[in-house]
Amino acid sequence: MTIQEQILETISKAFAQAFDHQVAPESLALQPTRKEFEGNYTFVLFPFLKFTKMKPEDSGEKIGQYLVENCEAVSAFNVVKGFLNISVNEQSWMAVFQALYQNEQLGQLPPKNQKVMVEFSSPNTNKPLHLGHLRNNFLGFSVAEILQANGYEVIKANLVNDRGIHICKSMVAYLHFGNGETPESGGLKGDHLAGKYYVLFDKAYKEEIQALTEKGLAEDEAKKQAPLMLEAQEMLRKWEAGDEDTVTLWKTMNSWVYEGFDATYKKLGVSFDKFYYESDTYLLGKNIVNEGLEKGVFFKKENNSVWANLTEEGLDEKLVLRGDGTSVYITQDMGTADLKYDDFKINKSVYVVGNEQDYHFDVLFKIMRKLGRPYGEGLYHLSYGMVDLPTGKMKSREGTVVDADDLIQEMVDTAESHTKELGKIEGFSEEQAKALYEMLGLGALKYFLLKVDPKKRMLFNPQESIEFQGNTGPFIQYSHARIASILRKANQIGVDYSAAGFEGLQQVENAEKELIILLNDYEKKIAQAGEELSPSIIAQYMFDLAKEYNRFYAELSIFSEADEKVRSFRVALSAQVAKTLQSGMKLLGINVPEKM
Repeated sequence: MTIQEQILETISKAFAQAFDHQVAPESLALQPTRKEFEGNYTFVLFPFLKFTKMKPEDSGEKIGQYLVENCEAVSAFNVVKGFLNISVNEQSWMAVFQALYQNEQLGQLPPKNQKVMVEFSSPNTNKPLHLGHLRNNFLGFSVAEILQANGYEVIKANLVNDRGIHICKSMVAYLHFGNGETPESGGLKGDHLAGKYYVLFDKAYKEEIQALTEKGLAEDEAKKQAPLMLEAQEMLRKWEAGDEDTVTLWKTMNSWVYEGFDATYKKLGVSFDKFYYESDTYLLGKNIVNEGLEKGVFFKKENNSVWANLTEEGLDEKLVLRGDGTSVYITQDMGTADLKYDDFKINKSVYVVGNEQDYHFDVLFKIMRKLGRPYGEGLYHLSYGMVDLPTGKMKSREGTVVDADDLIQEMVDTAESHTKELGKIEGFSEEQAKALYEMLGLGALKYFLLKVDPKKRMLFNPQESIEFQGNTGPFIQYSHARIASILRKANQIGVDYSAAGFEGLQQVENAEKELIILLNDYEKKIAQAGEELSPSIIAQYMFDLAKEYNRFYAELSIFSEADEKVRSFRVALSAQVAKTLQSGMKLLGINVPEKM
């Protein structure tokens, strides 16, 4: 039983004995005591005054006294208005640390016996990944890691948008301007090659629109009649009809793009268990439309189009099939939701998609629940805000997007110059230094994009993200490297920092106690991050832990400590912090260095 559970159980007994009122321990809560007050945990009294029938101060005194007399872990208390601040004795903190130190399953909660699919990335095969995709990939991967740590069986899925008018635009431009260029002959990654022709299409298309408007055509009409657009639409029709030449070109260009994506994913440290392709799923869902009509969830209009009436759910009517029998996006999304369930029998399905799709997923989930799907209640849209740069918004068509590969390289280069400036690579071989720059550059990028609550729009500042001070990835990575160096020294001089090395130690300094309290919160933070699907909770915890460790390191000596038990304990405490930093950063998809 944890210290918090012991305290809450005793408070429950205090209510029964002192006030003749039953309150279950699980309906009570503690919060960390604010720094300006004495104590470790605070119990808020206000909600219970209706049956204590005493002033808050008097109620607090009575419960506090009962705790001191009946709970082994509690050493003292104080009451500030309606807040009961509780202090835990040092022996209890040492017992907590011993249990943590010997826990071989650190950061892994018991199995939930449930399957969750996390779908993320979802790139288009007409352009390379960009900064917006990076937030998506890092969020999706981290959430999958966090859910796995929470005891779920996790399937990481990627639904690739490999068909449609936007893909045909790149293909048309390639036929016009490509002259048989390949990634090899052009010296370009395959995804960059496809992106190049997408931008060329847009440029040539705009020129055609301008020429038509100069001839007196209205702009809307010019957009429809521009030869390149008509050609792209014709190509889409040919693709859907299975025209051999069109399909061959589509397969060739897509294979180039996939090679490019694979290289980027590898660099990002992101992987998938299952790929779905829109070219396989875009016809799915029509059978669900018929089912919905039979169940009265959908209705037909005079023009034969099929609609879902969601007015009772606070939404409007939503088209699910056009009058000519062709699908809309929601049709295939309904079909894909069923396909995922058929493939894996998942209990939950998390869609990591930007917040511009909030309405779409609200509609999709309400429809699947109305249709009585077994996975209906487990559908969740992890909606995240856009990423802006100090220079403003990005647009793929105009080629003003911040390319993921370029940004990664820029981050690695910045990490290199920054590290050299600070002289942190003495004794490194060239290969070790290169690996360190990549670890720091990617760590800075991932941490900066993950430390912000996913729902918030954010501004990404590459220079700020790479700093070795403040709330950054490199600060946490550097803290880990510092501890690794302490552990190397401890091993060299033969410090016994096994549990036996500090057995019987009763007294702890305040800086040590603060670290134990924080370390004890780790699995609670994992549970909270899993509940809220928010890696920012882990990121903030990592920063707090690294900061608290650096305070401990500045205040207390380790190797010049005369008492052998205390020295062993401080090395063990350092080792536990390093283990927790490594575990938590892994949940964010970030590696930590052994030396810097």
